[in-house]
Amino acid sequence: MCGIVGYIGHREAYPIIIKGLKRLEYRGYDSAGVMLYDGESMKVAKTKGKVSDLEEKAKDISRNGTIGIGHTRWATHGVPNDVNSHPHLSNSGDLVIIHNGIIENYEPLKKELINRGYTFKSDTDTEVLVNLIEDVQKKDNLKLGKAVQIALNQVVGAYAIAVFDVKKPDEIVVARLGSPLAIGIGEDEYFIASDASPFIEYTSNAIYLEDEEMAIVRKNKSIKVRKIKDDSLVDPYVQELQMNLEQIEKGGYEHFMLKEIYEQPSVIKDTYRGRLLANKGIIQMAGIEDNIEKFLNAERIIIVACGTSWHAGLVAEYIFEEFARIPVEVEYASEFRYRNPIINPKDVVVAISQSGETADTLAAIKLAKEKGAFVFGVCNVVGSSISRETHAGAYTHAGPEIGVASTKAFTTQITILTLISLRLAKAKGTMSNSDFHRYLQELEVIPEKVAEALATNDIAKTIASIYKDAPNCLYLGRGYNFPVALEGALKLKEISYIHAEGYPAAEMKHGPIALIDEKMPVIVIAPKQGHYDKVVSNIQEIKSRSGKIIAVVTKGDTQVRELADHVIEIPDTAEALTPLLTTIPLQLLSYHIAVMRGCNVDQPRNLAKSVTVE
Repeated sequence: MCGIVGYIGHREAYPIIIKGLKRLEYRGYDSAGVMLYDGESMKVAKTKGKVSDLEEKAKDISRNGTIGIGHTRWATHGVPNDVNSHPHLSNSGDLVIIHNGIIENYEPLKKELINRGYTFKSDTDTEVLVNLIEDVQKKDNLKLGKAVQIALNQVVGAYAIAVFDVKKPDEIVVARLGSPLAIGIGEDEYFIASDASPFIEYTSNAIYLEDEEMAIVRKNKSIKVRKIKDDSLVDPYVQELQMNLEQIEKGGYEHFMLKEIYEQPSVIKDTYRGRLLANKGIIQMAGIEDNIEKFLNAERIIIVACGTSWHAGLVAEYIFEEFARIPVEVEYASEFRYRNPIINPKDVVVAISQSGETADTLAAIKLAKEKGAFVFGVCNVVGSSISRETHAGAYTHAGPEIGVASTKAFTTQITILTLISLRLAKAKGTMSNSDFHRYLQELEVIPEKVAEALATNDIAKTIASIYKDAPNCLYLGRGYNFPVALEGALKLKEISYIHAEGYPAAEMKHGPIALIDEKMPVIVIAPKQGHYDKVVSNIQEIKSRSGKIIAVVTKGDTQVRELADHVIEIPDTAEALTPLLTTIPLQLLSYHIAVMRGCNVDQPRNLAKSVTVE
């Protein structure tokens, strides 16, 4: 959550920072601010609202200067308003800070600082931190970097920070713990950001700070990276970025979400490219091959994730258990870390996260490692915290996902998890050779079938126009498509603000059926594979109670068509692969309903793309 952008170099900082903040809008925020240093003094503008509001506010200040920091805030301590917005100044006005994360012990620190004569204008934990740094700096007459290090050793919580001292105007001090921070390295210039998107057109080289690391970024000098705990020097790894400008632009689509929905045929192919050799009957994944015995000897697989990634994990539970015959448990990472779980050295923990920065999932990984489990990561962002924290893993290669409501991440996660389960089934002998080859061939053509499913866009748009004002919606699915029902309901909630619930279709009789009347749209996922006859029975129960039925069916279906009010057809495929297709029309339906309701599709209210705090 939140976004950090900073620049120090030879260019004008303001346009770089504003453009960078716009690139980070996908992270979710409710206010924005900027600090610029023009060689003589600091100029600060900040406001509740969007970056466009900040641009208006910044017209009142000098926007000159080749040093600056900017921030988009997602409120934690203190309501969204101008005063609580970042940047925050110290009492002297010499120090300025931007901060992502939460300082958990800010209250006792604040009381101590008040006792020492400090005053506070905002309700934020961040203003406490900048004054703590100033207090440390003044007490011992320290340079900024040393003061930051000592102060951070006194705080409890999570942070990514950038600090500037007007008395030391040739440097910015940055640090991280639990919240991502990247430093772009250009020619006699440096860029600071929450991820690489704000500086991708300026440089392809970046350093990603590790937890409990800080760096001093100086004009015309090399970066110094140190450990916060003991001040030891770190030799930073300069990484070549695998992102291009085209990937983070809309490419002619009205919204990033729609662009990303339509990218799914290509990104699914990118995800299995080089890993799936269907004509040779081979699946090759370095992270699996190097650790195959860990998986084969696993007593169980524990999947930890949040949100959409948790739904992908639920699909994987069905796939792993059916294909590889390994017991699987799927856990919300936020619950797993706090319930004193039983974890054994023979367990394999699979952590799933689009961003690779999800705080709860990272904490679950650390807990599993402490208990001796082997931890395998599935994430999308190269160089992210989860990719570094896990023992091994696999990238999804979905490319940057800017829309807050995840779409292509879900289908590429399922693709990766399917590849893993097939590889394990082959190694364990739990699947016949003929079935193994059939699945490989079917998975290879899934991108074409996803493209065919995308052709239902106009039908989804028509259905959306009918139900856009419905106050509630019910999603039903069975087997592999129960998680898809959950995911479909989540998408509708996230971007249209309609209350929606996903249920196993058979559970409808145990409560939700009481909600069904002529005003209740019910989306039923009913491909011909699996428990088709049972789902037909559920549809008949809905129809007898006058519910409005929107059915996702296999192409050519006639039985459900006679019962449903609306039908959306998908191509035929193997049962285990149906979630890759059934989710497509649900994404389109949610998108069009949200657009018709005038909602901010890419940046839904109260939500953030990368949840880096608990």
